[in-house]
Amino acid sequence: MTQPARETELGRQAEEAVERAETSVSRHRELGPVWMTILVTASTLSVLASIYFIFNIHLMIGVNIFGEETGYYYFMLAMLLPLVFLLYPPWRGVGPMDRVPWYDLLLSLTVFTVSIMFAVHGEENLLEGWEYDAPEWAVFASYFMWLMVLEATRRAGGMPIFIICLVVSLYPTLAEYAPGFLEGQAESLAVTASFHMFGTESVMGIPMRAFASLVVGFLIFGVALQFTGGGAFFLNLAFALLGRFRGGPAKVAIFSSGLMGSMSGSVITNVLTTGALSIPAMKRVGFRPAYAGGVEACASTGGVLMPPVMGATAFIMATFLEISYAVILVAAIIPSLLYYFSLFMQIDAYSARFGLAGLPKSEMPRARQVIRDGWHFIFVLALLIVMLLVMQQEAQAPYYASALLIVINQVRAQDRWNLERCKQFLIGIAKLFTELAGILAGVGLIIGALMLTGKVGNLSLELVTLAGDSLFVLLVMGALTSFILGMGMTVTAAYLFLAIALAPALTASGRLDLLAVHLYMMYWGMISFITPPVALGAFAAATVARANPITTGFEAMRLGAIIYFVPFFFVLNPALIGHGSTVEVITVCGLAFAGVILISGALQGYLIGIGRLTGNPLVAWPVRMALFLSGLLLALPGGELTGYSHTQLLVAAAVLGAPAAAGGWFLKRQGAGSPA
Repeated sequence: MTQPARETELGRQAEEAVERAETSVSRHRELGPVWMTILVTASTLSVLASIYFIFNIHLMIGVNIFGEETGYYYFMLAMLLPLVFLLYPPWRGVGPMDRVPWYDLLLSLTVFTVSIMFAVHGEENLLEGWEYDAPEWAVFASYFMWLMVLEATRRAGGMPIFIICLVVSLYPTLAEYAPGFLEGQAESLAVTASFHMFGTESVMGIPMRAFASLVVGFLIFGVALQFTGGGAFFLNLAFALLGRFRGGPAKVAIFSSGLMGSMSGSVITNVLTTGALSIPAMKRVGFRPAYAGGVEACASTGGVLMPPVMGATAFIMATFLEISYAVILVAAIIPSLLYYFSLFMQIDAYSARFGLAGLPKSEMPRARQVIRDGWHFIFVLALLIVMLLVMQQEAQAPYYASALLIVINQVRAQDRWNLERCKQFLIGIAKLFTELAGILAGVGLIIGALMLTGKVGNLSLELVTLAGDSLFVLLVMGALTSFILGMGMTVTAAYLFLAIALAPALTASGRLDLLAVHLYMMYWGMISFITPPVALGAFAAATVARANPITTGFEAMRLGAIIYFVPFFFVLNPALIGHGSTVEVITVCGLAFAGVILISGALQGYLIGIGRLTGNPLVAWPVRMALFLSGLLLALPGGELTGYSHTQLLVAAAVLGAPAAAGGWFLKRQGAGSPA
């Protein structure tokens, strides 16, 4: 087989992996041509509406189709919420999967009609304050839509988030019966329903506004990247650059999953696409199945924390904080690099300890050829970053990037879409839009209920009182709450709940950086993807690796150990998110990366410059524990909040780490190094 043929074969396998992932994660009905035409139409109209709104087309043509901004949000709801009832059956495995039953068709048509009515009356709603005093017909319509939003959330997001949204959305009507500080003045069912549907802080609040004004464009870009072969390119490039080195397939997983996860924003989809190639390759060179699954789960989870795209939560954070998305992008760079550096060092240490080589060089594509074939992906990604950071056009940037990607794709004869591929592209957009819109509408109910009752301030005050004004206790409470909520809710839902309830308590003293606090909550919401008992990312990887899910979860937890500490590091010293003097940022980052080397070596039993840290357990385990603690002290940033200077922490790390390193050297000298 010639070299280009190998590259073509690898690319074909990557494309097949994407297709298999789409099938395996799909919970959708497999519908016929008529229904798919409806999906394509709704997808096209929603894309055109977003372009019209975001690029202010009304100023060019002199006609404002949507009237007030709310009209656009209702129109997007009208296009997407009805599709939930067409695509998702009421219960998995119940009812026909190849057609839409009459009851779901009726629900879909009614939701569409009511949403259009709300859009038509959008300006009247704002002028007359319908959220507190709606006409009788609108109140009854809001009852119906409240139920439909909850049902759409259940079908798209699952039962746990449905229960949370249901209970919290009803809270304003039951506030007088709530215990303790949650007790308050109850609102009527009519006012609650009207506030949810017509107010600007519930269903039409931050989640839907961020989705319709920011997230949509990046979702289009992610689908365009997938359908133009971006996944295959990133995998090819990763294999070309890293595949032949020790532990190469695992390093490929880090590189490719980091890139693709950043673009897709989906942990599970990322595991099943890049993992379909990287996990078998890891097992081939000697990685245990559970370890291979853990590597892919950690790499895919980190992709959602890696700029430039990161996923919906980052865009909602920008909307909530009323700052440019570019600010969040820059702040997320160092923590995400620290996380991936830790993964890389652990995999390298594990590979060195067990003598795991890379794949044969003869099987790897040439980097020069891969870049020559896929240069346009690098160019488009660079364009996106420039438009985000330099031109500050975060809303428009993904549309330009997507358009350029598709144009280049159509110019290249070997990649050109036919009509069917174009149709599949629009269907992919419709499915992605539908799932996210269904979930975010339900998340809006949570925020609306807290806003209507005015309990946001009380929640923050009670948390501060409960913590006894201890900043550390508040941070731990926030971490645990984020983790627990992340098990049953989407990361976005967990983040928004805590952004309202916990963030004011953490930032009230003025000692903590606002953006660092919000990133802290986002990070801890993501941790449930690799932490048992839930560990959805690890469990998905376990199915590909054919490994025990719980074992895979614990392997992922060990590999991703640094993610449990990084949020504490940057919230205690925001230099780790780039907030501080140049000297401070360089110092904190340098010490953090050095600390990660020691932590990784201790966790995997192999330290660069010394070798294996295995043998006599009476010596090996104390050595590894001391190196781990030394690494933590080295990575822990000094400053006012920690109470120690960088020098003090460095000296403490040296006092603990130097004897440990000597102990490791002693183990090596004794020839104790059999794998353990």
